[in-house]
Amino acid sequence: MSFSTSEIRNIDGCRLAETCRFLEKMGLKYEGGAEVTVNLYDDDENIVGTGSLCGNILKYIAVDDSLQGEGGAASIVSRLVSIAYMSGRRRLFLFTKAQNEFLFRSLGFFTLASTDEVVYMENSRNGLSSYLDSLEKGTGIQGAVVANCNPFTLGHRYLMETAAAQVDTLHVFIVSEDASDFSFRDRFEMVRRGTRDIMNLILHESGDYIISHSTFPTYFIKSTQDAASINAELDLTLFGKRIAPALGITKRFVGSEPYCVVTNAYNEMMKKLLPTYGIEVIELPRKDGISASMVRKAIREHDDALLKSLLPTTSLEYIKERGIEL
Repeated sequence: MSFSTSEIRNIDGCRLAETCRFLEKMGLKYEGGAEVTVNLYDDDENIVGTGSLCGNILKYIAVDDSLQGEGGAASIVSRLVSIAYMSGRRRLFLFTKAQNEFLFRSLGFFTLASTDEVVYMENSRNGLSSYLDSLEKGTGIQGAVVANCNPFTLGHRYLMETAAAQVDTLHVFIVSEDASDFSFRDRFEMVRRGTRDIMNLILHESGDYIISHSTFPTYFIKSTQDAASINAELDLTLFGKRIAPALGITKRFVGSEPYCVVTNAYNEMMKKLLPTYGIEVIELPRKDGISASMVRKAIREHDDALLKSLLPTTSLEYIKERGIEL
């Protein structure tokens, strides 16, 4: 079967509606974010394949059964990779159903982590290894904290200080993705300033290897609840199987989560899964009910008195120094 290729930037209007209908027919759903979309059309101008580039993630890849064995998926992926390279994006990732793993392996992607439901893949055989090799190593009993810190509060400080007192080395990973009110650079700098007196703490950027809720796509998963659970399992599998062993991490610390149902479910999955990789999960009580959302609200309302009770001096000074408004 012959097909033609169309490259569409910032797809919208009729072409977006048409693409959404095709995705729906293929059991997928469009959730936004497509910078460039590559569509395949048959001789009658019907969509028979599609795929999109969203940042450095390939998404919405689907090919009609009529194109099986005709190189449709290869054509889409090849074009998207070429577009990404031309824009300077060399490291690319994709999430797909477990049954599609072999297809994408044949197209130059390598598995980072997999579960019964989903696979996380990268277009580099050594990407994760290079990232892990670049991280500063610790000694003795080693623990970890993974945090967003949007912004860095007294609660985060308490978690990290308490955790560091229980290990010889504490690795703190700050989620690198810029999908928060505070930029990654601002969040990282606040944590750096606020923990520089904790001498056994090593601060890391998470890179692309800590899978956040906003990174993980749900377009091929029917239930939102299932998506959250699958996301947690995939992220924790990658951490337990690849990241923790590379650094000698045997403990992971987490704060209790009385407010967010999704985060609480993630914590429960952590307690269930990480011990199977030899990692003890230690849950510490949240300090004085402090949450980052309370801080962001206080910033919007210019409530300086409340901010002083929620933020370490280093964060408060940084926010004022940078003139950050939300």
